[in-house]
Amino acid sequence: MSVRTEFRDFIARGNVFDLAVGIVIGGAFGTVVKSFVADVLMPPIGLLAGGLDFSNLFINLSGTPYASLPDAQKAGAPTINYGMFINNVLSFLIIALAIFLMVKGYNRLRRQAEEAPPPPSQKECPFCRMTIPIEATRCGHCTSEVGAAA
Repeated sequence: MSVRTEFRDFIARGNVFDLAVGIVIGGAFGTVVKSFVADVLMPPIGLLAGGLDFSNLFINLSGTPYASLPDAQKAGAPTINYGMFINNVLSFLIIALAIFLMVKGYNRLRRQAEEAPPPPSQKECPFCRMTIPIEATRCGHCTSEVGAAA
C-alpha cells in the first residue's frame, strides 16, 4: 500500500474529521469565553473592586512611569501583565467548568443508556399464565393460541 493511499485512508476515517471539528469548535468556544470574561465578567468584578480594570494591571520593569499598559507597550517597556494573567486564568476556569459539565452530562446519558433494561424476551400466556417466548404464537404448555408477539 502506498503512502498516499495510507494517508488518504487515515484522513478519511471519521475520528480525524471528528477531531478537526472539535478543534474548530473548541477554538470558537475559547473566543466566546474570552469575550465573556473580558466583556461581561470582569467589568462588574472591577467595579466591585473600586473601578479596577484587571486587563490594565501591570508591573513596569523599566523604571519609567507609564499611565497605562498600552502606553508602556507602545514605548516598548518591559512589563509583567498580571491583570491579563488573571483574565486568562478566569477564562481557563470557565472553559474547564463548561467541559466538566458537558462530560458529566454525557456520562450520565451514557450510564442511563447502559442501565436501560433489555427488551422483554418472554411473555405470559393469558390462558395458563406460564412464561413463553415473546415470539410464540401458541403456548408450549397449554397449546392455546396466544396471537402475534405482544
